[in-house]
Amino acid sequence: MSKFNMPHEDHENHLCYLHNLGLLEANLDHYKGLVKDAQYICKRCGRAAKRAENLCEPEKL
Repeated sequence: MSKFNMPHEDHENHLCYLHNLGLLEANLDHYKGLVKDAQYICKRCGRAAKRAENLCEPEKL
């Protein structure tokens, strides 16, 4: 069985991937922790996050 390839390094920690896995519905409190007091916005999908590490193409707000 082949391993699923991520589009780029650390993608498994990005909000777009976590959202697609259902994190918002499965664990709203954890998701809130990732976005509360957002300091960055993703230039690719428009999501906002507290830390740049949780976005594919972060830009400081």
